[in-house]
Amino acid sequence: MEGPTFDRDGYPTEETLRAIREWSHRDMRGLMEFVCGAWEYPDYAKLTEGCMELVTGGWSGNESLIGALQENRMFWMMCWLKSERGGHYWFELPKAPKVEASDGEG
Repeated sequence: MEGPTFDRDGYPTEETLRAIREWSHRDMRGLMEFVCGAWEYPDYAKLTEGCMELVTGGWSGNESLIGALQENRMFWMMCWLKSERGGHYWFELPKAPKVEASDGEG
């Protein structure tokens, strides 16, 4: 799927929601970009280098996108940071593990 699709009323299609639910954990950044592209009220979807902040604004289409993210268990376990009452969510890309430099002994 190239980008999110919407029905005639502007709600995300089942195809879009399925893509979010089934998105590979190998491309969390791509999933964040996809969700931000599907978000109604673009000012309520902020994506920085490693974080995404979403506010549903009470719109049921955005709530559906959050529900699809929750069903993507790997994304939710790895990226969900916190949420607040009123539909405010924060996500963070997992940090790459630090690799200790070898001292040449082995």
